[in-house]
Amino acid sequence: MNTTEAKRVLETALICAQQPMQVRDMRVLFDDSLGVDTLKQLLEELQLEWTGRGVELVCVASGWRFQSRPEMREYLDRLHPEKPPRYSRATLETLAIIAYRQPVTRGDMEDIRGVTISSLIIKQLEDRGWIEVIGHREAPGRPGLYATTKHFLDDLGLASLDQLPLMDNPAQPSGLLEVLNELPAPADGDTHELPLAEPAADTGSDEPFALTGNQP
Repeated sequence: MNTTEAKRVLETALICAQQPMQVRDMRVLFDDSLGVDTLKQLLEELQLEWTGRGVELVCVASGWRFQSRPEMREYLDRLHPEKPPRYSRATLETLAIIAYRQPVTRGDMEDIRGVTISSLIIKQLEDRGWIEVIGHREAPGRPGLYATTKHFLDDLGLASLDQLPLMDNPAQPSGLLEVLNELPAPADGDTHELPLAEPAADTGSDEPFALTGNQP
């Protein structure tokens, strides 16, 4: 099989795939006759060939996928005029702290925010598939250590945490929030709206924010 045909096979598989594809899965397409380095080179060539189009080939945490470019969002939204998910400031602030300070306990988050974090916020982020418990701190009560997931990176179109925007002052929750709010929103078309009101235990602002971003 020549290079042109191999790229056609890869292109077709990626366009038809429902989820990002890892390189090891792509090898199955060619009965393992193509090595990892060769496949990565073909993927890079495909990226260049799709330059200037409304769709781009990107590498996210779970693998490679085609997705719409950010500048196409304005037009695609006209096909689905539903409002994007809206998250309260408290929810986004908690997510930002986990993203930039992970792994962290709930107590760590509360120390940074200066208020009690409701269980509802944690559950919302877990249900969204954006955070998970990856272990426990060796301290009284063995509190859970929270970290972000690959799904979180996939939804933001990132391959790794290293691609998160840099912050001038990571100690300030408001700075964390501003950085996270600049990132694109869930790319899976989920329009489920999370509750905007926070329980009384959380005294942080509940001003809602809407995240908007790329579509696969």
